[in-house]
This record gives sequence, structure tokens and C-alpha cells, in this order.
Amino acid sequence: MMVGWSVWRSPVMVLTAGVRCSSSVPAVRQAYSDSNMVRPFSEIPGLWKNGAANLYNFWKLDGFKNLHRIMLQNFNTFGPIYREKVGYYESVNIINPEDAAILFKAEGNYPKRLKVEAWTSYRDYRNRKYGVLLKNGEDWRSNRVILNKEVISPKVLGNFVPLLEEVGQDFVARVHKKIMRTGQNKWTTDLSQELFKYALESVSSVLYGERLGLMLDYIDPEAQHFINCITVMFKTTSPMLYIPPALLRKVGAKVWRDHVEAWDGIFNQADRCIHNIYRQLRLEAGTPKKYPGVLASLLMLDKLSIEDIKASITELMAGGVDTTSITLLWTLYELARHPNLQEELRAEVAAARAESQGDMLEMLKHIPLVKGALKETLRLHPVAVSLQRYITEDIIIQNYHIPAGTLVQLGLYAMGRDPKVFPRPEQYQPSRWLRTETHYFRSLGFGFGPRQCLGRRIAETEMQIFLIHMLENFRVEKERHAEVQSTFELILVPEKPIILTLKPLHISR
Repeated sequence: MMVGWSVWRSPVMVLTAGVRCSSSVPAVRQAYSDSNMVRPFSEIPGLWKNGAANLYNFWKLDGFKNLHRIMLQNFNTFGPIYREKVGYYESVNIINPEDAAILFKAEGNYPKRLKVEAWTSYRDYRNRKYGVLLKNGEDWRSNRVILNKEVISPKVLGNFVPLLEEVGQDFVARVHKKIMRTGQNKWTTDLSQELFKYALESVSSVLYGERLGLMLDYIDPEAQHFINCITVMFKTTSPMLYIPPALLRKVGAKVWRDHVEAWDGIFNQADRCIHNIYRQLRLEAGTPKKYPGVLASLLMLDKLSIEDIKASITELMAGGVDTTSITLLWTLYELARHPNLQEELRAEVAAARAESQGDMLEMLKHIPLVKGALKETLRLHPVAVSLQRYITEDIIIQNYHIPAGTLVQLGLYAMGRDPKVFPRPEQYQPSRWLRTETHYFRSLGFGFGPRQCLGRRIAETEMQIFLIHMLENFRVEKERHAEVQSTFELILVPEKPIILTLKPLHISR
């Protein structure tokens, strides 16, 4: 999901053009500072005095897997703001939407979030360019402005929908085939691998304008290798969040070697696709008859260097698979747990199909509850534990002074479960997103502002089209008592397999 990238990434074009905080933040600051004196940074509660001891305790608590739960526990212990230092990693953590507003107003003209050290270390080691995910400053902004027009502007939706629609139809055909093979008129399985392939096929189709063939029974070994590389890349990133990759590289640690090998495989895929596109463009000589994909569009636009394009497309590709597939898996899980809600969504989709006469682009305008379901999934099961920014000026949050340059994190997982922010947070209620009350800084699954997730438009459309097809074709059920929690692997994933049963609806359109 690209939804994916909030551990390091961010959400839609709310380009806060020149919103320097001076105009609006003082009013917010005033609200806090009238009641009592602003308190110094050193008084923020939390565990920040001994980073090494905290890292040891973090390990004992199996913190790598439980980061989201530890964060939630810390908010319960310290209140809506706390400061922590784990190893060499230090931050101030906040949970309230109103405080998030103050944070994002102080992100400056070149918003900067936590660096994923493992990824930048790989690029430095291999002498590869950073893409927009990893760039900062003016270099980031100039690249991002060009990419926005091709990837996230509402105008590009018409290019993406036919490609994503085709993959969605192929996925349905694949599931029907699986059901038929069981001979039981249903298919019970862990869908995670199937959804991973669906997401990779979708994002490949949009970015490269070519299909990988992952909806077929036989998968090309190169495509399978690429899938394996993305999985390994994620798995090996988590341990390097708290231990400097430079150290692991020096001692020749296996985790570093595996990480390098995985990224090599991901970049090789991008190289192959670029060569194919060049060959195609030479053969067609001129403008392609249909939309050729984001990569070809950028190459023809000729505003970014090939290396810059490759770096950003590769990041989009790597970040757009686990993130969307896991969000879809959680959504199917929640719909299986709430059969009445599933029927409600199905009825909305049927009405939208009739109203739009089957035009998918039009249909997407008439499914507010389906869109609400995806927002609700990202509230309860966010891909990222937090959103981060290094603030560019001093701010006051919860009556504490926070100096410029501090890393401030908004706890997404914790906020989604806070009853003060979301009444009855444990309930899965897509309709809560339809109400007219404000959703001010509450739906941040794709980040915020100019640094929001670049792949947001692709991810949202891909997931909406997927749910339309699934609801039109299958009933989703689950074993009665199987409750599943999250575990942290750089992104939040189910801690055990989610087993679902798909049954055909036997409704022919």
C-alpha cells in the first residue's frame, strides 16, 4: 500500500504551500499556555535518560515485535506525550489529533522523517541514487513535484483504472478456479501469498505497464525471485532500526548480507523493466496507443535522470506490495467477522454498478462505505506504527516546549485505539467515516501533506477495485473463534496466518 510506507513515508496532496507555523500555531500554543507556565523539554515524562538500558529492556520485552503495543502502553503510563530513547534512537511521541496538527505545521518546506538507515546504507554501499522516499531538501522537492503529476494527481486515475481493473478480474477468475478444484464449492486458505501476488501484479502493471503473470498457475522464476527479495528486504530491515547497519556491515553480519542481496534483486527487476520499455518505445516510435505505465511516462517526459526515475520507481514498487496486500487481508478478515456489514457493502457495490452502468471509474465515486471500510481497517490495523517529522522550529505541545530539530512521532496504532479520539475504538465501524463530524487529523494511514505516501492514489484505487470484485463474486467467512493480533516487522502484519473461506455467490451479472 504504498499504504505501506508510513513507517518512513507519508499521505494526499494537501500541499501545505508555505504554511509556515507563524500564522496559526501561536493560537494553539496560547490555548495551552494560558493555564500555567510552559514546561521545559527536560520535564517531558518518559524513558529517555539511559538509551542503552532502555535498549536492553526493549529486547527483553521482545520490542522488535511488540513496538506498537509498547507504544500504546507508554501512552497509558505517561499520558498524551512522552519522550523516549532506545539505543541511539530518540523521539517525542504524541497521540492527539490536535497535537498532530501542531506537529505538521512545524514540518517546514522540506518535511523530513526518520531515516531508514538500512536502506540508505545499501544505496551508499552500492553507490545508487536515493529515490523520493529517502531524499531530503530541495532535491526531494524538485523530484517530488514532477512525480506528483504522474502518480498522485487525481487526473491520473483514468490511466490507472483500466490496468487495475484487468488485474482485479484476473484475480476473481483465479479464485473461481481454486474453488472449482476443491470440488467443495468453497476454498479455505491463508490468502496472504495470493494477495501479495495480486498487489505486486497491480503495482507492476501501473508502474511498468507490463504484467508479471502472477495470476497464472505457473510463475516465472524471475518474478518469484523478485517476490522473495521484497520479503527478505522487509524482514532484514527491522533489526537494523536499532543497531547501526555500518556496524553490522563491518562484522559481516548475515542480516546485512541478506539485505544487500535482496535490494540487488529488487533493483535488477527495475533494470529489466527499463530495458523492456526502451525497446518498446523504439519499436513503437512515437506516442504509445494506450497508457504505457508510470515509468515509460516519466522517461518520455524527460524531466528526471534515468537513475532518479529508477530509484523512485523501485521504492514505489518495493513499498507497494506488502502494504496493500496486508491491508486487504485485514479488511477481508474484518468483513468475515461482520457478515451483516459485508452484506451492506455488497448492496452498496451492486447499487454503484447499476448506477454507473459498469463504468469502473464512475463506480468508484459511488462506494463511500467501501472507502470507509478501508479507512477503518487502517485505523485498527495501520501499516505503520507511527508517522514522524523532524520539526523545523520550536513548538509547544501539551504545554511542553519542544526544540527545533527534535524527532516527533505521532502514534498511529495507539491513536486508532484511543477512546477519546474514536468512540468504541474496538468496534469495526466503516460508517464512522461517513458522518459529518470532523475527521481532522484522524485518517492518516497514508501520512500527511507534501510528504504523504507517493503511492497513495495507486494503492487506494487498487484496494477499492479489489473489494468491488470480491464483494460481487464471493462471500468471505472465517472460523468462529480465531482472533488475530498484529506483530511488528517494520510494518504491522498479522502475528499468525488468517484463514478465510471464500464461497461463490452464484450471481451472474
